Amino acid sequence: MRIPKPRHVAAGLLLGTALTLTACGQEHTGPTAAGPGSPSHSGTPAGPARGNVEPGSHDGAPHYHENNGFKIPKEMSPASEKAARAEAARIEPVLKRLWTAKTWDAESVRTALLKLGYRNEGPDSEQGRGTLFVQAHDPDSNPGTSIALNVRHDACVTGFVQSTNYQVTVNGRFLESGCFEPRGGH
Repeated sequence: MRIPKPRHVAAGLLLGTALTLTACGQEHTGPTAAGPGSPSHSGTPAGPARGNVEPGSHDGAPHYHENNGFKIPKEMSPASEKAARAEAARIEPVLKRLWTAKTWDAESVRTALLKLGYRNEGPDSEQGRGTLFVQAHDPDSNPGTSIALNVRHDACVTGFVQSTNYQVTVNGRFLESGCFEPRGGH
């Protein structure tokens, strides 16, 4: 009995791998040694298999919610959402006025919103209309200020005023960062 040399085994494996990979991704419709070919399909091909796609994952990434759970706000109760929407309706005209006046520095924004009766940054309280947090944008980004108002234990009003535009939204709290959307993961 003859034992193959390691070089011959390696060459055979390499050749087999190369032949297998050159056919990768090709659809064979003709007859093969195993039997008759499958019927021809008309129309557009279905494309690659989607794999483990998670529903609601934006781009189809299989672990989107696992990897980005910290960016997904918690649910608000209906009463809290209603209260947050009422506060958003009060805040929106103030941010619009500031934007029109080209005033988006943090202190001016804070002063204007505190006139609505909000508490300045501090522990949450059921007293008053909510607790206000104001942050100037990073110096390397669009000049402006972001705001967050804790309306209740599960509801927030967030917004910004900056040189290009302003916006006010209502959302639940983020697990790790309160009302402001977290910028990065762990």
